[in-house]
Amino acid sequence: MSKFTRAAQTSQSLSLAAMEEASRMGRREADIDHMFLALVISDQSAGRVLREIGIDLDAARLAVEEQHEAQLASLGIDASFPAPGRIVFQETDGYQWSKRASDLIARSGGKEREGDAAAVLRELVIEPSGLILDILQRLGTTPAEVMGRLDHADATLPEATPRRPQEKGRVSGTTEAFVPASVDQVWEFLTDPSRVPDWEVSVGSIDATDESARPGMLWQGRAPQARPDGKPLKIKPQFHRRTIELVKAEQPAHVVWQFTYPDATHRGPTLTTFDLASTAGGTQVTITTSWARSTGWRRIVGLPMRPLLKFVIWIGLFQTGSAISRAFR
Repeated sequence: MSKFTRAAQTSQSLSLAAMEEASRMGRREADIDHMFLALVISDQSAGRVLREIGIDLDAARLAVEEQHEAQLASLGIDASFPAPGRIVFQETDGYQWSKRASDLIARSGGKEREGDAAAVLRELVIEPSGLILDILQRLGTTPAEVMGRLDHADATLPEATPRRPQEKGRVSGTTEAFVPASVDQVWEFLTDPSRVPDWEVSVGSIDATDESARPGMLWQGRAPQARPDGKPLKIKPQFHRRTIELVKAEQPAHVVWQFTYPDATHRGPTLTTFDLASTAGGTQVTITTSWARSTGWRRIVGLPMRPLLKFVIWIGLFQTGSAISRAFR
């Protein structure tokens, strides 16, 4: 993966998670404290380092809240912040980074810096305001310990996403996501047909039943009628319906779903595979999507579009991973 691609993907993932955290507090500007919370749930080495120190999302959120209250008290202000609510980022708009946060992200991708989450964390712990230093102290650690752990991780943990063997005649993509929940909790979520619309963006509703899901069972899904923010969606008639099949459910670590458009015969089925592994603070989920490669003239016409296709696949996988993580936050 090139430095540019890594930096772009890191910026995208951290921006989403940080602005989701800001939305819990009714804020539209994400600052360095929200960036820190986003790093805690990052699937990259920076997130693993923080969680191995013992910093989970609940502890980090509490430390951030306590630090802000302490800052108010130091100014002689006897007040408290509103209680956090649920994440509403997807239902609202107008979010942006604060200047110091955007400047920090820019520095992390500068000369002789990788632009990944570890580079962002390195910049964050030496940020001159002292906010992150104080938060780390509340969490029982120091910038020196974080830096030392990052150095060790850089030397021993390669930043590479495991790839499934490429199946002949199929197009596929793979990514990883960290979910702040146990393997059993994530397993139950991913094998529940009623929760499919929570992580599959092309499904707005599903005719789920109370019957226990088993491999081979089929459900009918329908495309969403509107975006999460309420704006209507225009969906072609042949893509209104989706047939959804639970292909495999091998507890506790392997789930496979198949999605088919019954009214679009030229579109073959898509497989979405989840592999779960316990990790510090939660579950590492490897997500793979694949479908049959086009043949004949369709394949020839599509050759120039392959770079765009790779980006579209990554966006889809990123949305799925983010949605699963968000369900437990």
